[in-house]
Amino acid sequence: QVQVVESGGGLVQAGGSLRLSCTTSGLNFDDVSMGRFRQAPGKEREAVSYISWNGGITAYAESVKGRFTISRDNAKNTLYLQMNGLKPEDTAMYYCAAEDSVYGRTWYGGCRFGFWGQGTQVTVSS
Repeated sequence: QVQVVESGGGLVQAGGSLRLSCTTSGLNFDDVSMGRFRQAPGKEREAVSYISWNGGITAYAESVKGRFTISRDNAKNTLYLQMNGLKPEDTAMYYCAAEDSVYGRTWYGGCRFGFWGQGTQVTVSS
């Protein structure tokens, strides 16, 4: 059974930083792409960032480019999202997702994502 477990998040003032982490089990972490998504109240879930299995390819939503950095440590089965220069509009529930090339229903970066974490809340105060 695949599990995606998230940590990090919290409350921060505008301009501050946070780092989100997630770890996986039940899959070969270094074989799959990983993604970060977020959903604000009353809005649809949106893709934030994506990283290929070896970290060689990354992509970011326009709204976070230059502020967020996605990375991974395959030896630790861990994905990171460093978020700097946070803005109130970054407030959302953030989700970590692992590629599921067979049953994944969410497409981003040319990959299908289907294994999801429980989400972690990020709140940025003005």
